[in-house]
Amino acid sequence: MNGKTKNFFKASIDVLPLLIPVVPFGIIFGAIGIELGFGPYVTYATSIIIFSGASQIVFFQLLSAGASSIVAITSSSVISTRHLLYGAVMNQYLSNLSIYWKIGLSYILTDQAFAVSNEYFKKNKKDKFKHYYLLGAGVTLWITWQITTVIGILLGSIVPEELGLTFTIPLTFLALLINYFRKIDHVIVIIASGVLSIIMYDAPFKSYIIFSSLISLLIAYLIVKMRKQNI
Repeated sequence: MNGKTKNFFKASIDVLPLLIPVVPFGIIFGAIGIELGFGPYVTYATSIIIFSGASQIVFFQLLSAGASSIVAITSSSVISTRHLLYGAVMNQYLSNLSIYWKIGLSYILTDQAFAVSNEYFKKNKKDKFKHYYLLGAGVTLWITWQITTVIGILLGSIVPEELGLTFTIPLTFLALLINYFRKIDHVIVIIASGVLSIIMYDAPFKSYIIFSSLISLLIAYLIVKMRKQNI
């Protein structure tokens, strides 16, 4: 087994524990897409085009609530801005790759792939095939997400309408937020974002999520700046 193959399959194994919450999340998303009336093809297409669970749910929820396509796309993009930071970190280790490799890897650079790859890259900076590790982690997650989306679509097609699945949307986001309640500054930003969303709920074109997110990002920036000044 050469270095490329070894890194690929090592990453596939290393990322498996992080895929445990991805499985139910993917199933829930597929089912919600059908529940909100977007159909199996559109629902599955977003898992290929957007490939970001939280962004996909926000995209569907806003469209179903009457928001314009521009607002839905912008809002889902704001949620995925953290990937810009992921890319900046990865570029420290992969700056020598061709533009084609960078574009391909950026597509599969998810939270889980970044987590395991960043640790591996720190310990194996001189490995000339280290980008195959990120490729293995990203492809493993991509395949898992596509399969679970299909399962969710099939589930959503057989669940009676009276049972409903839209209640899982807030539960899903609460599950994503739970880890951030450990730090007080995170809690402040979360509460601020929620309160601002309520206050701005009647903003034109359902743009409240954009404004509340941007203001919350500003609050987060100020908190970080204040903490640095106190050090």
